[in-house]
Amino acid sequence: MSDETITNDLDPQLLRQLVCPKTRGPLSYDKQAGELISKKAKLAYPIRGGVPIMLIDEARSLEG
Repeated sequence: MSDETITNDLDPQLLRQLVCPKTRGPLSYDKQAGELISKKAKLAYPIRGGVPIMLIDEARSLEG
C-alpha cells in the first residue's frame, strides 16, 4: 500500500475520537489536503503517513 493511499484513508472512528489539542473541539477531515481542520482554532493539522500530527506547533494557520 502506498504512502498516499494510507494518508487519504483516515478511519472515521479515529476521527470521532480526535479533538483539537488547542480548543478540545471537533475536527473535520480534508481528504484532498490530507489535514484535520479545527474551525474554532483556525488550524489545520497535517496527516503524515496515515498518522495525524496533533501538535499545535506543526499545525498550519488558516488565517490570512
